[in-house]
Amino acid sequence: MSELPDWMYAPRAEGWIADDLDHLPQAPRHTELIDGVLVFMMSPQRSWHSRVVTALTALLEALVPDGYLAEREMTVKLDRHNRPEPDLLVAVGSYDPDRTWYAAEEVSLVVEVVSPESAHRDRTVKLRKYAEAGIAHYWVIEEEDGLPVVHVYELDAATSAYAPAGIFRSLLERPVPFPVAVDLDALVPAPNRSKGSKRAD
Repeated sequence: MSELPDWMYAPRAEGWIADDLDHLPQAPRHTELIDGVLVFMMSPQRSWHSRVVTALTALLEALVPDGYLAEREMTVKLDRHNRPEPDLLVAVGSYDPDRTWYAAEEVSLVVEVVSPESAHRDRTVKLRKYAEAGIAHYWVIEEEDGLPVVHVYELDAATSAYAPAGIFRSLLERPVPFPVAVDLDALVPAPNRSKGSKRAD
């Protein structure tokens, strides 16, 4: 077995820290930090996933209130040892071309579109970590018969955990974190829908 390249070894005994991600030019483009461990997205991205993220980002960007923006594939610094990269987020602030991350307190919504590689992290690990960081809203988007289904969670401030707030098919309507009405079926072009596709596991 070949040795790992030098850059893959943590520079300190406690492991990697959130700021290290800005100094790893050799790392794959989509690299996250979970509990001080680098997580790489190695599988090719499916067209379904890419189209859902792109279409939803454009829709939310048009819906967000003044002073907010929607971004895709930007990391969120939750704490010293956690800097995940959600598929999409909504945060307070203005456009900064040099920004590489958002602080958890700036983010009001994170969205993860589940793929086979990320399913466990999206449904369990990130569900807990985003809540513990105080992010008020979390959407997990699954694929069901080729169409997006959104599992919506809201933060329960008393427990610092997410409470389920609904499962949405065809139409996503929510009053928070801002008024949202999204035609979910329209996120994916009809000719590209796979009739036999089921929830990613």
